[in-house]
Amino acid sequence: MTATLLKEASPPPVAAASRKRRARRRGRVIALAFVFPALLLLGALVVYPVLFSVGRSFFDASGTRFVGADNYSAMFRDPATLKAIRNTTIWVVIAPTLLTGLGLVLAVLVEKVRWATAFKLLLFMPMAVSFLAAGIIFRLAYDEDPDKGVLNAAVVSVHDAFKGTSSYPTARAREGQGLAKGADGSYGTTAASPGHTVGLGLIGVLAQDLPQGARPAYAAATQKAAADEVRGVVYLDFTRGGGGEQGKVDRQESGLPEMKVEAVRDGKTVASTTTAADGSFRFQDLGSGSYTVRLPASNFAPPYEGISWLGPALVTPAIIGAYLWIWTGFAMVLIGAGLAALPRDALEAARMDGANEWQIFRRITVPLLAPVLTVVFVTLVINVMKVFDLVYIIAPGPVQEDATVLATQMWLVSFGGGNNQGLGSALGVLLLLLVIPAMVFNVRRFRGSQR
Repeated sequence: MTATLLKEASPPPVAAASRKRRARRRGRVIALAFVFPALLLLGALVVYPVLFSVGRSFFDASGTRFVGADNYSAMFRDPATLKAIRNTTIWVVIAPTLLTGLGLVLAVLVEKVRWATAFKLLLFMPMAVSFLAAGIIFRLAYDEDPDKGVLNAAVVSVHDAFKGTSSYPTARAREGQGLAKGADGSYGTTAASPGHTVGLGLIGVLAQDLPQGARPAYAAATQKAAADEVRGVVYLDFTRGGGGEQGKVDRQESGLPEMKVEAVRDGKTVASTTTAADGSFRFQDLGSGSYTVRLPASNFAPPYEGISWLGPALVTPAIIGAYLWIWTGFAMVLIGAGLAALPRDALEAARMDGANEWQIFRRITVPLLAPVLTVVFVTLVINVMKVFDLVYIIAPGPVQEDATVLATQMWLVSFGGGNNQGLGSALGVLLLLLVIPAMVFNVRRFRGSQR
């Protein structure tokens, strides 16, 4: 009887199932209410712009006439777009590869450093700098003027330390004073023979630019040459305050020290020397005959100005270098997190079996880190496809087209003077189609790692 009463008191199966359906429906409504603001923002900021850009790509520049696929065909006929695709390909191949390699090497090395946390912090700090600020920093660092650009200042210092530099880049000879300019930029006398003293007067050197220790040339110009030597003096043919006679050494005129001088006969250099503090020089033990006293072009070579980092040939590698400075810390931290999760027993077993550190790195560490390296690489590929700020800020106007990538080309075509938003939308769709496969690959990787 008790069992019968309990059976009659229990709710029917249909009512219980109905309550479960209502509970599930209520849960869905509550979940949708929480998700709706995010879906609304996603639709307004992502879905609508994508759909609008796809539709806009089928219209002309004004947006009033339907042109079909004309924008897409014009896009691949435009030399600037083809150059942007080429530069984007260079970015995709080089930047993620270098960053992943640098991140891997630094992550492995940091593990063996006492101050590992401080080192990671220093490398990660550029991530806190905006691309705008980083672009301005590297625009200044790459400046061609060695007095402004730190890279060219370093390059010029190293160059001058090994090859030296000319002391008189602005010096030149007066016309009609016996010095003829050669095709290579050198200056030479018409003829000089042993027993004679020659004066080589130059102008174009400011008195304050004379080397320290330069002395008056008058005394050297009055010395007599021996029978087997040619004497001479190289001097600044200019008297401060005016006066003096052109082509002759006056008492106040200074010698030009450290000037290279050569004695040439039959087109061959037979003797070479350097001028003293008073500009004097002499060639001894010369045979009889006529010689040309020549000042080589190296005396007047313009100073080495360094490398044109932002020229057409190097502008893309230079911008990639700035990108590496910013993102190396990101790659190192992600790979370092994967490295910390590696099973240490495998590494210790390899060491006990006699493997050295290079073998452990190549045959154990890298294979075990392959999933992490792949995720980092693909993430960087997605990022470099969208790079815009660095290219737009660092590349000067004259070489903007040589450095352009798809993102900058899209902006230039749409808003930067082209005013053709139909073609710009087609470029945006192309960029989206290139990014989607990498995004899908990354999402699948994340899902696979969660399983």
